[in-house]
Amino acid sequence: MKTSTLALLCALAIPAMTLPVSAQQAGDIKIEKPWSRATPGNSKIGAGYLTVTNTGSAPDTLVSATTSASDHVEIHEMAMKNGVMTMRPMAKGVTIAPGKSVNFAPGGFHMMLMGLKAPLKQGDKVPLTLTFAKAGKVDVMLDVQGIGAQAPGKQAPASAAPAGHMHKM
Repeated sequence: MKTSTLALLCALAIPAMTLPVSAQQAGDIKIEKPWSRATPGNSKIGAGYLTVTNTGSAPDTLVSATTSASDHVEIHEMAMKNGVMTMRPMAKGVTIAPGKSVNFAPGGFHMMLMGLKAPLKQGDKVPLTLTFAKAGKVDVMLDVQGIGAQAPGKQAPASAAPAGHMHKM
């Protein structure tokens, strides 16, 4: 291979490798903005958030998730019931209707990373594999934000108590 051809290939590849990936897709399922919060001290529980969009014409269901960062992952939903915030595992997963998006965010649907093997630190990247009934597996990286974050890139003020989804250890 000529040196000029090799130099051109390298010049084209390097920018592509450094560009952030904004979305991952498998079949009709698109995953955007995967993120998590840093965990305090010896916490053994973390959470993962993201947006799932079904671009197809048939429903698909997020049935499970796994990560090497914890013993197991559960899909949960938080909701207000009779004035009390409740949380429950979604044993059958979460169905995404055709042409719709489901936002996994603090105070709603989320992934519970149970039995963390190490604390999640701001700036970390945590691998997460999502499994859909039709689209199959999608690998994403959770961008770990600060402890009080409410969305990717949006940190809570230092004086504010962490809001949303927190667990007592």
